[in-house]
Amino acid sequence: MTVEIRVIRAGQMYRYFFRETVVGDGRRPARTPLRAAQEQAGVPAGRWMGRGLAALGLAPGEEVTEAQLRNLFGERGRHPYADRIEADLLAAGVSPKKAFKAGALGCRVTVTGVDFVFRPQPSIYLLWAFGDEETRLVIEAAHERAIERVLEWIEDEVAVIRYGKDGIYRVRPPGGLVAACFRHYEARSGRPLLHDHLLLSVKGQRLDGRWGSIHTTALHENTVAASALYNELVAAEVCEALGLATEPRIVTPGRRPVMEIAGVPHELIRWTSRRSDQIAACLAELEHEYVTAVDDDGEPRFLPVVSETARAKMNQIAARKTRPPKQKTRPLAQLRVWWKVSAILTSKVAADVITNLLEHARAAAAAIRARVAAVVDVALAAVDVTATVFVMNEGGRFHRRHLLAEARRHLALVLRGRRRDPGLDEEIVAAAISTHCLDISEPKTTIGLLADYRLYTARWSLSDLPARRRPPAPAPDPERHPPADPGEPAALRPPGQDAGEWEIPRIPLQYDRAVLAGAVVREKLRTTTTAAVRGRAYDVVAHQQAAMPEELLAPEPADLEHDDQEPKPGRRDAVDMTVLRAVRASRTDVESLDLTADRLRHLQDVYSKAGEDARARVARWTAPDDADAVHPVRPDDQRAHRPQEPGPHRGREAGY
Repeated sequence: MTVEIRVIRAGQMYRYFFRETVVGDGRRPARTPLRAAQEQAGVPAGRWMGRGLAALGLAPGEEVTEAQLRNLFGERGRHPYADRIEADLLAAGVSPKKAFKAGALGCRVTVTGVDFVFRPQPSIYLLWAFGDEETRLVIEAAHERAIERVLEWIEDEVAVIRYGKDGIYRVRPPGGLVAACFRHYEARSGRPLLHDHLLLSVKGQRLDGRWGSIHTTALHENTVAASALYNELVAAEVCEALGLATEPRIVTPGRRPVMEIAGVPHELIRWTSRRSDQIAACLAELEHEYVTAVDDDGEPRFLPVVSETARAKMNQIAARKTRPPKQKTRPLAQLRVWWKVSAILTSKVAADVITNLLEHARAAAAAIRARVAAVVDVALAAVDVTATVFVMNEGGRFHRRHLLAEARRHLALVLRGRRRDPGLDEEIVAAAISTHCLDISEPKTTIGLLADYRLYTARWSLSDLPARRRPPAPAPDPERHPPADPGEPAALRPPGQDAGEWEIPRIPLQYDRAVLAGAVVREKLRTTTTAAVRGRAYDVVAHQQAAMPEELLAPEPADLEHDDQEPKPGRRDAVDMTVLRAVRASRTDVESLDLTADRLRHLQDVYSKAGEDARARVARWTAPDDADAVHPVRPDDQRAHRPQEPGPHRGREAGY
């Protein structure tokens, strides 16, 4: 994710932000005023953001002062001008207790805010670092507008104030929120990293004028959706302003592709990822210790393979172990000269490419825009989004926020850096919920009745998907790999072999199965609905070329009316979702539940038979070409994936 979040607590945590974060991650000298320390570090002054500033007598874009920060974040949630308010009341003869209370924003809190860190994709801040002054200003403006849009979405759709007994009442802050934004230019390694720290106050004003506290759990739950929105917005702003385009790049096999600016060499991105290399080497060591660890009785302490949950925790440990100390900050002009020289000397990328990086990106964008058309089909997007979320969430249960995050990722993948119409992500989510999702919520509390906390699962099964393959067995050579039995002691590493070269057994990732699930469900719906109802034709070929790899594209469906003729290439018939929406609207929740539980097997047989007939007709035309070819079938690929049945609500699901 490109948006991270952590809480700000009054006390030691706030002092860390006050000493380092507000001055560009440098070390603020003792007894140095805030603005002077920022000028020495070469970073701009912080600025206020949010619609809630008017209630505090502040204005958007106004400079953040030291006293305002201390009152709002360090004094457990006081008014930014609390010192002045208290002094005026004391001068008027008010008691010290009442004067102090007048400067407070509601009840005192321990968690005074959250720190959102916004950073664009590496290809974007590389263009920012190596481009001319105009390019730098365009990218910074796009970065700022994307942050403002995300903050507006948090104010309108995410932030809630809890009050009443056990927080049973939840309201949106009608006046908005208050945040202080600070700009940073470099990473701990000294490489370029444009990013902003958005210190969001938890204080919000209700309709009755009282001040309450924002529910920080809701902010944590929607961080993935906020990150997807920021990525989509900043890429679209940069691409439209500079004439660029994005492309999907697979960084880690089995994981979802990352959208980067086309034309920026991957080697140049690797040049910025010194910290990633250090973390990966340490992670390999931790994984080897994990699969070979034994207790005092010689029994394995953990699983013989590395799961995604264990790998995520070990990745955090590796990041902490390899974290370097912060360096002294330098002015941006000096940093940009040093970055370009360092990249030319050490990145193994040609100097003319680095110098003319924007022109290379524009040439690649022209080729992409001429080849790939941005076609957003809401019906097909709803299928892809639902299938991906269903597979990647543990137990096949998910909330609306998961669909929203995946819809924004889908749009970024299809549009390739083009702007989209406002509300298109919400339209995809609405289509997914109404057509492909089943509400299985059994709320026991008031919060369970809210739309954001309704629990869903998919309406269809994915029994045609190949089952998850077994983890690869390690080689029998004990001199080169971890032992097959995790209870045995760890083998010595061969001389000259790095930790990253060890083959650690891992559980396969879920994103490959999620992409395949979308293709399977889409083909199921296509073969079952177009036989009875001929819907309007869509140009979905361009959509699939933009959204999926070629090897996962569905084959051309056979025409049921002209089965004995040669198949003709051309436009495909898309799924007419009007019929499915009508069926969904005509049924009550009880009937829909009955349809999924009792009749799903019958519908599944119908789907399977229709799919087999279509594949047989396709094989009839392709058989002469590969009649002599032998296609071995592995037994583990033929095991059916058990369909997910709706079940009772068992608390908060595992995120993805």
